[in-house]
Amino acid sequence: MPLQTCLRRLSACLLIGALGNAQAQDECQLNISEPLLDFGLMSRVAQSDSTPQRLLGERRLSLTFNCPQPADMSLFYRALAASTQRLQFTEQGSYEMQVSDGVLDGQAVELGLLPANGQPPISIGTALNWRPGHGISPVLAGSVLLGKNFSLQLTLNAWADTAATHVKDATTWEVSGTVYGSQSGRYRELTLRAHFAPVACNPHLSNGGLVDYGTLLAKDLSATNETPLPTRTLQFSVSCDAPAPFALRMHDNRHGSATGGTDETAYGLDLDSSHNKIGRYYLTIDPAEFTADTFATLYRTDSTSSGAAWSSSSSRQIPMAANSLMGFTDSAGSTLGPVAIQNLAGTVRIKAYLAPTQALDLRNVVQINGSGTLEIIYL
Repeated sequence: MPLQTCLRRLSACLLIGALGNAQAQDECQLNISEPLLDFGLMSRVAQSDSTPQRLLGERRLSLTFNCPQPADMSLFYRALAASTQRLQFTEQGSYEMQVSDGVLDGQAVELGLLPANGQPPISIGTALNWRPGHGISPVLAGSVLLGKNFSLQLTLNAWADTAATHVKDATTWEVSGTVYGSQSGRYRELTLRAHFAPVACNPHLSNGGLVDYGTLLAKDLSATNETPLPTRTLQFSVSCDAPAPFALRMHDNRHGSATGGTDETAYGLDLDSSHNKIGRYYLTIDPAEFTADTFATLYRTDSTSSGAAWSSSSSRQIPMAANSLMGFTDSAGSTLGPVAIQNLAGTVRIKAYLAPTQALDLRNVVQINGSGTLEIIYL
């Protein structure tokens, strides 16, 4: 190929590249220093439930808007409004944006709040609340200024309804809005995020939750009737990192092995080597034997509808049922369910019954092997 042709092609390529750069220089550029604002993990440990809203925090960022030729520097923000002053941070929260420190082409300027594009500002100052549906522009003597380089600082404060932070599971909020130039068509998205953690409650049973009846001799047991074993007690406590309403549910880890028919309060003691049911036990909680925080008296309340409705609270002591929730409240006769508790402590009573020995296979040692789990249900 002739050298002259190669040079011509190289010149053409360079010319195309120069045209491409010129086109990029004609475009305005809009940038956000922090396109994702994460307010972090919120725990109920440090919050006060006496206020209707909880401040999630404050975050700051900067906006820059640059154009190759003098242009209208007005900026607008599109997002769902929560009120005339705040924007929506999901349906349970809100956030507010304040703009300040406006600089146009190297000179500090006042800022104007525009009700719509092309309209005069309704408010002017060095710091303004960026109201929903309004724009922000550099102004002088009440008039919107044109310029090439416009920058400002943005401060965001976010709130959550206190009740919405009472989550049962880890929850993340995320919303987005769009900053855009009124004339240039340039835009950038801004995302807000916050995380909420449920209260952590730790249960504890004394002696590792073990009830040991030792060695029982067959001659001491009834052959034709059930043999009741002595009542045993364990100390039970629940410690939470903040006050929270919760309930207890009992699970039978030897499900189907309890004697006594379909009694939901009876839990199994496992099967012998011939798959005979060894017996059953009951777990009873007496609210009079429990204390919680600064409450003078506790009453128990139960729910057979997974917390949708609660029984009238009372001081009765009855065994826990497998298909029910049981909680505590400080008011007698209340159907509002469990009250928020941070520290609970008391005594649980275990009563066991062995099947008649004639119904068991005593050719081998029979191991009493009941097992249950007390689960905390956050409400």
